[in-house]
Amino acid sequence: MSRSEERFRCPVFWVTEDEAEDHEGHTIHRFVVRHSGSAVIWVVDDKKRVLLVRQYRLPAAEALWELPAGRVDEGEKPLAAAKRELREETGYRARSWKKLAAFWSSPGYVAEHMTIYAASDLVAGERPAHQAEERLEARWVKLKKLDEWIRKGRVKDAKTMIGYWAYCAWGRR
Repeated sequence: MSRSEERFRCPVFWVTEDEAEDHEGHTIHRFVVRHSGSAVIWVVDDKKRVLLVRQYRLPAAEALWELPAGRVDEGEKPLAAAKRELREETGYRARSWKKLAAFWSSPGYVAEHMTIYAASDLVAGERPAHQAEERLEARWVKLKKLDEWIRKGRVKDAKTMIGYWAYCAWGRR
């Protein structure tokens, strides 16, 4: 048994009312926030600095420091989205890309899959003019400083913490 009915749609996500059986045959009824997925970019340079962006996030009611990231558009692959988002948010392009981690952002009620890519061998450039309304502040932050910010609760964004921990665990190879 499986049923899904769309209840709401906007440009960024849509909500469905779903009913299905779990692996033990129990019926589950949920409203699910559906999202096309996100690409996240981890950039660390030869000076051991990480590229972060700061922007106001309405649900958090504050400006957050986070890794550059954005939605995977319909028909787009996550790596293509990562390349586009890096350029749109920071002006940089990268010559080398490697998948670092992939995860569900909050699988209890949100169907958003996030993929983090490590980008390296950067080429500087300008942010496209049409993205200026995002009001992003980009900054290079030392790895040690990012670790401190995470430990002290200054970085509150999960994808940024996961990116940092994934890099520390296996990304340095």
